[in-house]
Amino acid sequence: MNDQLVAIQADALARIQAASSVDELTAIGQEVLGKRSDLVGLRKQLGGLDEATRKAAGEALNATTQAIKAAMADREGGLAGAERTARYEAERLDLTEVVDPPSVGHLHIVTQTWQALEDIFVGMGYGVAEGPEIETDWYNFEALNIPDSHPARSMWDTLWVDTDDADGHPMLLRTHTSNVQIHVMQAQEPPIYVVAPGRTYRRDTTDATHLPVFHQIEGLVVDKGITMADLAGTIQAFTQAYFGQEFESRLRPSYFPFTEPSAEFDIRPPGGDWLELGGCGMVHPNVFRHVGIDPEEWTGFAFGFGIDRLAKVRYAVDDLREFVTSDVRFLEQF
Repeated sequence: MNDQLVAIQADALARIQAASSVDELTAIGQEVLGKRSDLVGLRKQLGGLDEATRKAAGEALNATTQAIKAAMADREGGLAGAERTARYEAERLDLTEVVDPPSVGHLHIVTQTWQALEDIFVGMGYGVAEGPEIETDWYNFEALNIPDSHPARSMWDTLWVDTDDADGHPMLLRTHTSNVQIHVMQAQEPPIYVVAPGRTYRRDTTDATHLPVFHQIEGLVVDKGITMADLAGTIQAFTQAYFGQEFESRLRPSYFPFTEPSAEFDIRPPGGDWLELGGCGMVHPNVFRHVGIDPEEWTGFAFGFGIDRLAKVRYAVDDLREFVTSDVRFLEQF
């Protein structure tokens, strides 16, 4: 029996070392240690031996079995570790920082223009104010000297909301950011120096120069002794700060119900043509009266222009619709 045990152990250890996977090793273990293995057959023969021989043979059989099991456990650990390493290598992600990182998103060109305008006016001493986009008829029109019967109502193609506020005032999507100046003058005593950028809405047909949803920035100054000269100087300072020192600005007589006198302001690059940029004027006394400011003591001016249109002019974009089509080929240029 000892010769048989030596042969079985030698064969088993050789096969165990030659196993190339855990599954293959498991199959070998079943063959050399399972119910039909040679070791189990020899164990069944122990009963036919005398007591002294049986004891020695049993000890030898147990020693062979333990040697095979130990070899199995050792080999299994090695194979399992190798398989884990291979799996980890196959699933490994290369997190090495690349030399040329892929492009990432950035602020929309209209947002960039919005922030640049805020920075310019803050640098000139203005604060930044915000107001509601869903507004009452009173704030959007009446407080700005545009009563219901005023013919200037036809200047704005208004989008009305199918509800009224708690006081029965009709609601609408604001047609300009001029509503913010009313809120500011109600909440703050003069002197006032603010700009109010924001989104506005009109029932406009979309084309190269019009969008139904667009962005404006409104400026308001209320102080003692403010004149049209202050307005003209502010427009010129803004023009040169945003477009460059070589640009010029001018005011042309116009009409707006909330300013008197009123003007359009134009800009011109060196050697170029005049381009209309926005509207402005001295705050109408009726607007002051609506918010409880004495027009005999205080004067002021207001101005406003389109942020989208300003970006269009500065970056030579032909069609405003490019700003809202989300074409990455266009947006990546800015």
